[in-house]
Amino acid sequence: MMLNEYFAPQPTPAAELPDPEPLLRSLTHGALEVLAGVREVDQLARWFNEDAYRVLVTRANLSARARSARGTAPIRPNFQILSIRHSAPADGVVEAAIVVAGPGRTRAVAIRLEGLDRRWRATSLAIL
Repeated sequence: MMLNEYFAPQPTPAAELPDPEPLLRSLTHGALEVLAGVREVDQLARWFNEDAYRVLVTRANLSARARSARGTAPIRPNFQILSIRHSAPADGVVEAAIVVAGPGRTRAVAIRLEGLDRRWRATSLAIL
């Protein structure tokens, strides 16, 4: 066996992972706060793999630039999670769609979680 196979993240079966719904709720809440500029993206780093984290950092920077161009200060977002739907396309994988209603619009958040090293990690995040 190669050395990197021992040290690379190890897949974890769903039976050994907690219910994903509380994490889906927290990641949605956290990501929307990051985009609003009231939470540091670093606070969510441990729950994302490198690619998904990079996407969130890019979106946060674009949001910050847009706020700066408009001259608006960050405001804590006021929203309600209307629904969370998730399915398991493979063992240790969850794909979810979260519908979030805010004062001005309703958004969809798509998250893919994968069980790695006995915990869920977000490997994909899209906020529509």
